[in-house]
Amino acid sequence: MTGIRALHRGRQAVGRQAWGEAYARLSDADAVAPLGADDLELLATAAFLTGRDDASVDAWARAHGERLRSRDVPRAVRCAFWMVLELQSRGELARAGGWLARAQRLLDEGHYECAECGLLLVLVALGQLAGGDAGAAQETFGRAAEIGDRFGDPELKVFGRLGRGQAEAYRGNAAVAVALFDEVMVAVTVGDVSPIAVGVVYCAVVDACHEIFDLGRVREWTAALTRWCGAQPDLVPFRGQCLVHRAEVMRLNGAWSEALKEAQRACVWLSRLATGLDAATGPGDLAANAYPVGAAFYQVGEIHRTRGNFAEALGAYRLASRYGRSPEPGLALLRMVQGRVKDAEAAIRRALDEWQDRPTRADVLAACVDVMIAAGDVPAARAAADELSALAASIGAPLLRARSAQAEGGVRLAEGAARAARAALRAAWMVWQEIEAPYEAARVRVLMGLACRELGDEDAADLELDAARRVFQRLGATPDVTRVDELLTRAAPEAPGGLTRRELQVIGLVAAGRTNRAIAHELTISARTVDRHVSNILTKLGVPSRSAATAYAYEHGLV
Repeated sequence: MTGIRALHRGRQAVGRQAWGEAYARLSDADAVAPLGADDLELLATAAFLTGRDDASVDAWARAHGERLRSRDVPRAVRCAFWMVLELQSRGELARAGGWLARAQRLLDEGHYECAECGLLLVLVALGQLAGGDAGAAQETFGRAAEIGDRFGDPELKVFGRLGRGQAEAYRGNAAVAVALFDEVMVAVTVGDVSPIAVGVVYCAVVDACHEIFDLGRVREWTAALTRWCGAQPDLVPFRGQCLVHRAEVMRLNGAWSEALKEAQRACVWLSRLATGLDAATGPGDLAANAYPVGAAFYQVGEIHRTRGNFAEALGAYRLASRYGRSPEPGLALLRMVQGRVKDAEAAIRRALDEWQDRPTRADVLAACVDVMIAAGDVPAARAAADELSALAASIGAPLLRARSAQAEGGVRLAEGAARAARAALRAAWMVWQEIEAPYEAARVRVLMGLACRELGDEDAADLELDAARRVFQRLGATPDVTRVDELLTRAAPEAPGGLTRRELQVIGLVAAGRTNRAIAHELTISARTVDRHVSNILTKLGVPSRSAATAYAYEHGLV
């Protein structure tokens, strides 16, 4: 193929967003005759979008040089911007800093006033945000957005507003952040921005919404990102992160089989992106961008754990740790279910002492409540529940409110305040239902059943436990099914005819001459429920009437 023909086909492939073909054809053309600056930028874009990071950085550097030779300094600086953004994402901060300084010097020496000045401000602001100075980052992003407006640069306007939203999210101002994110997302879907910018914005917005627990937007923008990636089959970056978030949402919604497939696909895609990584890679060989691979393996571990596939879960947690993602709180919960409560307690205490982002911290606190109650350390569980409550109050997201109310209910139950526990758990259950999280809602119903049992309401306890068991059975949550079966079996007393504790109460009152209405009033249940209990008692004991049941009760010492 001639160089001219290869170049023509490469440009056509770019127009079709066939990035693999575009990279191959543009590389062929470059091998025949060095590409010009415009085509080098296309080559750099195609290389990046197909996961060829080194080739992308090299092409951007060459395009930068070509722009300088033609004395187009602003465009040369824009090439440097994309290169720095890529190097920062790979963790090569020294190289990124060197190129940023070079680009800034070029603009300063020429006294340029252009959109590229704002692009460099975006890079500075990202560094400020990474360093924890959200206030300074917000101000710098704002200046960048103003420059974008002044020069009418779509990409700069998008990056400036995106950064402002990220800074607001970091500071906990969720309402302001999501308003900026919604504006940015509209801009990238209708504006004239590069595919790299579109992918960066999609992933950044989904990550930020995850940070502030905005599950609705995570679902919405993850679905949009999935469609965008699906239209470009050769994409390597963006696709992996998209699959991780998609798997997490699907897992929460109870689609565990589909979530497992998505998480496993994310492991494959992100391993391709993290150059040189595979399942056998040792910790010392990890690339800087290995963490997303660990996040994908962690999701695999979570699904296996809730299904009862403990060996597979342990293997996935180990891979998550190898790739830089802490296996907690999943591993601690796994040890708790396995009966290794001391190991679980030690792991969760260590996790509490480590730094985490807000979503991970919330997960750790919720798990800490369960583990500490199992370990008998109710004060530690109370401390975790209180911290989770404070976090929920500061953010106000439904997901956090549900977790906080569930934790509060669990601790109240452990403290012996069953009535207060039931109220908190009812509130948690309603929110879990609202956000369509069946597994979490079923876990709450187990706690509600235990609270009802503590209050002496065996009927309500059985109903709650049975409802939870049905959900666990449907989801394939084997450990939870087993636990509920044990709770139901443990509740059944050793009485003639297999009478439950509630039925023993009822037959005692029948034998005492109480009417059904009086029994209902005394036990604080409905008259219809008493009718059902009496009918069940007659059937179980094989007697025809209330008087016969009374005689049976006295004869067998039930009263």
